[in-house]
Parts: sequence; C-alpha cells; structure tokens
Amino acid sequence: MAPVPNRMLCASATDVVHFLMPSCPMVRFRLTARQSGYFIPRIAICVLALSTFLAPILIHGRTAQGQSEAPGATLQGKVRDSHGDAIAAATVYLQLKTGTQILTILTDSDGAYRFSALSDGVYAVRAEMAGYSSTTFSPCVLEPRETKRVDLTLESTTVSARQSGSGTSGTDKPQFFDEPTFTVAGVTEAMNPGGHGSNAILRTTEALAKETASLGATAANEQPSSSRTASTSASSRAATEQSLRDAVAREPADFEANYRLGKLLADDGKPGEALPYLERASQLNHGDFESAYELALASAAAGQYERARTQVRSLLNLDDKATQNKSAQQQADLHRLLGDIEEKVGNPLEAVREYQHAAELDPSEPNLFDWGADLLIHRAFEPAIEVFTKGNRLFPRSARMLAGQGVAWYARGAYDQAAQSLCEASDLNPDDPSFYLLLGKMQSVEAGKSECVAQSLRRFARLRPENALANYYYALSLWNLQGNATSAGVELLLEKTVQLDPNFGAGYLKLGILYSDRGDSTKALAAYQRAAAASPDLEEAHYRLAQAYNRAGEESEAQGELQLYQQLSKKREEEAQRERREIQQFVYTLREH
Repeated sequence: MAPVPNRMLCASATDVVHFLMPSCPMVRFRLTARQSGYFIPRIAICVLALSTFLAPILIHGRTAQGQSEAPGATLQGKVRDSHGDAIAAATVYLQLKTGTQILTILTDSDGAYRFSALSDGVYAVRAEMAGYSSTTFSPCVLEPRETKRVDLTLESTTVSARQSGSGTSGTDKPQFFDEPTFTVAGVTEAMNPGGHGSNAILRTTEALAKETASLGATAANEQPSSSRTASTSASSRAATEQSLRDAVAREPADFEANYRLGKLLADDGKPGEALPYLERASQLNHGDFESAYELALASAAAGQYERARTQVRSLLNLDDKATQNKSAQQQADLHRLLGDIEEKVGNPLEAVREYQHAAELDPSEPNLFDWGADLLIHRAFEPAIEVFTKGNRLFPRSARMLAGQGVAWYARGAYDQAAQSLCEASDLNPDDPSFYLLLGKMQSVEAGKSECVAQSLRRFARLRPENALANYYYALSLWNLQGNATSAGVELLLEKTVQLDPNFGAGYLKLGILYSDRGDSTKALAAYQRAAAASPDLEEAHYRLAQAYNRAGEESEAQGELQLYQQLSKKREEEAQRERREIQQFVYTLREH
C-alpha cells in the first residue's frame, strides 16, 4: 500500500485539532476512514506538534476579540447604496465603545457581513467603500447571546458632487428615490377601524398611532435654526429676551430686534406674545422670507389657523423677486406647515397631499416622518409602511422612523416585524423611554414570543429600576416569552411594580392571574380586589374579580362586579367610537410600480 503523503497527515491532524478546539478559525479538512485507520500513531504526533505551534496563535486570536468560552453575541446585516442595491467588498469596522480593538470584515457578493462571538456592550459599526461616503451606526447595543441585524447605507460621492454642482450642499439629504405605489383618493368616516384582532388590539393600535405621531425629532434630525438666532442656553434666555425688549423699545423700527424677539418668544412657547413683533418685522422688511414664515408659524401655534393658512398660501403664490428664488427646503417647509394647518381645521385629504408635496420637494427626515405619521393616524397602514420603510433606508439613524414602521406593521397584524422595528428603535436611542413604552404597550395586548422585546425591556428595567412601568413591561415580556406566568422572575418583577406604585392596578391584576394559574385562589382574590380598588376603570379587573367571587361562592358580589364590567366595557367602546368618528379614514388605491 502506498504511503500517505505528509501533507495529508497534517491535514488529518488539523481536523483532529479542530475537533478538540471547535472555536479554532482554521479551515477544516476531512479525513477518510481508511486513512484514519492506518495512521493514528503518526496523526497523534502531528496533532501534538501542531497544538504546540498553534496554541499561542489561537489563544491570541481569542484574546484579541475579548471572547469567553461561551458563545457570544452576533452582529450581522447588509451594506447597500441609496437605491437599495447591495455593495460587495465594502469594509465594515466594529469597535467596542470602551475598547481600542477594531474588528474588520469585507461584505460578500450580496453585501452581507457578520461578526460573531462578540461580548455584550455598546459598539460602533462603520462601513466604507471607495466611491462612497462612509456611514457609522452608533450606539449599537448588544446583549449577551443576542443576534442583531444592522443594515448600513452608503451614499455615492458622485451623487453628492452632482448635488453640490447644482447648488445643493453636500450635506443635503438624498432624494426620495421613486414614486409612491399608492394614491390617497379620499376620506371616509372611520367606523370600521381597519385594524386586526380584538377590540383591545384595535384600541391599542389607535393609541400607538397617536403616540408615534407625537414623537419629537431627535437632536441629530432637527432642522437647523435660523442663522439670525444665536444659540443661547436656558440660563441666558431671560437676559437675551430683556435685552431684545430694550432694543425694540429704543428703536421700534429695528427689523432685526423685532424679528429676533418674536422668534425667541415663539420658540419659548409664547406665540401670542410673539405675534406683534413678527408682524412688525414682516412689515418692516416685506420681502424677507424667514420673518414671514415665522409669522405664519406663530399664527398657527396661537390657534389662528385661517390667518396662518392665508399667510402660507400668500408666500407660496407670491411672484416677486424675493420669493421667486425660494429653495426647495423653504417651499417644502411651507407645504409642511400648510399640512399641519389643514389637519387642525379638519381637512385631512388636503393635509396629506401637502405632506406628500413637502416630502417630494425636500425628502428630509421630518418631512417623510410627518407624511408617514399622517397616513398612520388615518389608518392608511400599507402606504404608511411604504413611507416609513423608505424613510428608514434614507435615514437609518432615525429611531422614530423605525417606530412608525413598527406601529404600522403592528396595525396590519405583523407582530414579529413590528417588534423587530421597535427593538431597533430602542437600540438607536437606549436612553429614550418612548420606544420602550411603545414596545411595552404593544406586547401587553399581543402575547408574542420575542427575544428582542425581552432584551429591550430588560434594558429598560435596568436603566429605570425605580420605574414601575419598566418593571411591569419587563415582567410581561418574560411572561410571554416563557409561556409560564408562575415563573419566579415574573412574580418578583410584578411585586416590585406594585411596591414602587401601590396604585398600579394593572400590576395587581397580573399578580392575580399569576396566583390563579398557580392555584392559590385566596391570594388571587385579594390581588383582584386591590386591582379594582387601585384602578376602578380597569375592565378586566372587575371581570376577573367576578370570576373569583363565583368560585368562592359569593354570588351577589360576583354579580355586582360583572355589572360593573359590562358598564365599563360599554362606556369604553362608546368613547372609542366617538374618537374614530373624529378621525376620518383615508381611502387609497395601490398600483403596480
């Protein structure tokens, strides 16, 4: 029999080394049964030699990444251009915020990358490619054993150069890259909410839509203030205001002093006080766009909607030299403000068209979000998903864009997609409670099993340990994930919830259900009683209490609680119907694109 070459023996030894050290990043080789049967002694020698030689390298490789023996977290995703096409061979860098070690990897032919066996912590991930502007995603929070997806978008430098050459600064946002696949054709009375599931889910959907629409812009996405208005700290605003008032008193015809004082008052939430100064500034310099725009903005904030509408339309229609050269952003600002006004006066169809016009003129984060939020409020869920999804591609750092996308998916019954979007939103702004509260409210009704929801709400509970809602929502996420209400961890969190807030009726209610599932009817009855006393309007507390009284043989008490439950349910449904009548539902058509 011909001897097996030494290179085959070493390959076989390598396979054995890999078997003994499964985390070894070496390429695996296969050893046939015939070869392994004849050459075990020589293999053992080669294994020993290779182990001695490779041990320092393997140990260094593991130490460099700071990994433990147990499997760690995984970060993966894709790198795309602004059109959504994959970018192959892009370099992706990953760095722990508290460390100096930087991991790198190249994307494959599909633009995909993957980092595995990572320690938990807060990371920054950056993508670079020749011919594109680099992009960074931070903070990227990884929990132990978590698998997270982060997609990155690179903008072509040729696009930026072309924008700069046409008079648009290189920092302007990319264009909304295609026409929407829907058309809002009209409105109808929203007696049929168009959501999914039970009344509780419908009510939750409506509440989530309102809360999402009210989300404020993050600091990174806020529009820059006027160049005339200096940045002032809170402590110096009063002094600045007094100084400007003195200047106006000395020189009533001073355009600059009137404008700055009016804007300062409007920014401080005093639009009624701001109006006289902004009116005077607009009269002193009739052709100044900023003063006229601020006047319209203050009029709307003061509730003078008809006046504000007239002012905005006048600015849009003026043909004099000062307004002919309005930038796309200025025109978009006017249409967006007009959308706000039309929504306030009860013209939702005109409002959504103004929001769309603003987003087409200037596809900034605020314009796209307002368009999507208006669609969401008026139950046009498929169009809202489209706008928020495209907005997320253009602005992957916008947490509220992801939140809007998540709530729209939830409204369509896609719980997993909704949870993923809201989890990513909470990862983007881990210190902002808004996104945790949206997650918690969603999973308090829809008992989906989601690892990312549990991880996000665990972080919320750690960040706000003295917050009753944080502990309550984390308890519910574990309850849903484990499918076991009697878990000790769930019980401890619920007990902490009611200790932090003794008037938290929902906490007592869940404790009652937990005790009932465990078979402790006495403790369940007491918990339901405390829930009904703490939150008299909590329907389910009265229903559960009626059941508990029935089991205890107390029929008259059971009947009384059941009547309360029926009265509260009827009242709540009537209130929901009134609210639905107030918000008209969009009638839209989808077309092939």
